[in-house]
Amino acid sequence: MLQTDYDIVVIGGGAAGFFAAIHAAKGTKQKVVLLEKTNKLLSKVKVSGGGRCNVTHDCDYAAQLINHYPRGGRSLRKPFEIFGTQQTREWFEKRGVKLKVEEDGRIFPTTDDSQTIINCLFAEAKRNDVTIELKSEVTKIIKKEEGFSLKLKSGAHINCKKVIVTTGGQNKASGYDWLKQLGLKIERPIPSLFTFNVPDSDLKDLLGLSVNKGYVQIPGTKWKQDGPILITHWGFSAPAVIKLSAWAAIDLFDKSYQFPILINWIGLDEEATRTVLNDYKKQHPRKVVSTNQLLEIPSRLWQRICHKAEIEEDKRYVDLSKKQFNKLIEMLVRCPFEVNGKTTFKEEFVTCGGVNLKEVDLKNFEAKKIPGLYLAGEVLNVDGVTGGFNFQHAWTSGYLSGTSASQG
Repeated sequence: MLQTDYDIVVIGGGAAGFFAAIHAAKGTKQKVVLLEKTNKLLSKVKVSGGGRCNVTHDCDYAAQLINHYPRGGRSLRKPFEIFGTQQTREWFEKRGVKLKVEEDGRIFPTTDDSQTIINCLFAEAKRNDVTIELKSEVTKIIKKEEGFSLKLKSGAHINCKKVIVTTGGQNKASGYDWLKQLGLKIERPIPSLFTFNVPDSDLKDLLGLSVNKGYVQIPGTKWKQDGPILITHWGFSAPAVIKLSAWAAIDLFDKSYQFPILINWIGLDEEATRTVLNDYKKQHPRKVVSTNQLLEIPSRLWQRICHKAEIEEDKRYVDLSKKQFNKLIEMLVRCPFEVNGKTTFKEEFVTCGGVNLKEVDLKNFEAKKIPGLYLAGEVLNVDGVTGGFNFQHAWTSGYLSGTSASQG
């Protein structure tokens, strides 16, 4: 039977919700309940990083950390100075979770198993007497003269002194409805962190091939991101694409996800590429172009690029026409494709948009207009690029909101 009176109610059973609930209850006599509308907890934690959980990023300085957030980064500098990546690592390691830093800066548990993080969070919630209620969907938050009344889909009501909303990114439209009713300004929620669908791509049969040093740009705009690029059966993925989707999220939504891209497969500009190819041509004039790939490109992709440059399979470097040589360079540094749609992964879905940060006191993540109401995690208009940055925002906002709510 659901209890009807609590000191603090946390809405949402994700990373921010658990962290907020743990810190709201820690070292206090506050009665804290975490409400989750589904029957699953910490679903994003479970699937993050291919099931390994990308806990955070190796970025100890707030001034650097904020550069990885297309929206909200600058506003988070002071919160990150209070509880940033270093504090996150210390928190988990003090609780027996050993962490490791990978070459690209992402931080994972040494077990390479997200269940390690889930077990730690569950243990801390239990240790601090956090009550957890599943299938408890909130449909309305009513501000009373003192505290709040929460209406549940089941028809039940919960009275409490304070509320922490951590309803997350996926399917959170209903949460925005009740926040709008409370008078909070909501920035349009739209997808971020997605891959590009290219139905007409002539490379789809090369699915699984990737390059480590490339970049993707949208011609005629400022949008350009570097990093690995992966060919998929629907188009393109990997960090260069996913980071670009985050920074350009609003523009791409406005374009209905139909736009051109140019892919650089080698990470070199046109002049440098021309120099490399000219030097090779001088040293190996009789080599067949299509069978002597350069620049760390998989052989099958190199052959396809040669085909796109209209270079015959048996053509030697010495026999290349000027037009073919220039076309090869063009296909290496500005290979054109037409994006028509996106693909998002349900559990790892990230949202651009949410509660406007001007509505929130970022010292403690309390709503300025509504004392006692706190907001943490992705319900806010904050989103980071891939690499552990969205979880770091969840830990930071969860910690500060929970700690503040526990006081007074």
